[in-house]
Amino acid sequence: MLLFVLDFEANCRKEGILFPQEIIEVPVMVYDTDKDQVVATFHQYCTPLVPLTPFCTELTGITQDMVDAGKPLAQVLADLERGVASLAKKYNNVECLFVTCGDWDLATALPKHCKFLGLPVHKSMRSWCNIKKVFREVTQIRPKGMMGMLRDLDIPHVGRHHSGIDDVRNILEIARKLNKSPKCKWRATGTFKEKA
Repeated sequence: MLLFVLDFEANCRKEGILFPQEIIEVPVMVYDTDKDQVVATFHQYCTPLVPLTPFCTELTGITQDMVDAGKPLAQVLADLERGVASLAKKYNNVECLFVTCGDWDLATALPKHCKFLGLPVHKSMRSWCNIKKVFREVTQIRPKGMMGMLRDLDIPHVGRHHSGIDDVRNILEIARKLNKSPKCKWRATGTFKEKA
């Protein structure tokens, strides 16, 4: 199985939610559970319609110049979808599953941003595995976010918290450790259905 470990970053402010709350970073690392190795990395910044808030830059380390040099979300998602299809084909149509830390990325952030832009949610991103659920099944410990899971599994944190690509690296290490357990069952724990 290929796990597509994903962690979006979005424009934000300290209090309340921006509208639109635009995705500004799409990082994905692809983990082959059978070979226990990373087989691909996808990382792009998205150019938002609304300028980044100073709070967002302080939290994530993402600057306006970085997103201005990026691509529109529609193009980034199309690039990612092509990458998913290409890897699935390369691995003889092996099962591909997006993995997130929580449900926000694919249950809330992506559908809302796509709706605002009039885009469909790509088929491959309509179901996902919330790694917190697998963590709880394997460890019998209630997960306390990414940092808590790293501590509970005795995995050192790397990089900057709330940098999407760094968070993906850390979530991938959690997945790698959980994957070694016979109790680990990778499966979709969440799904998104387009409303008619």
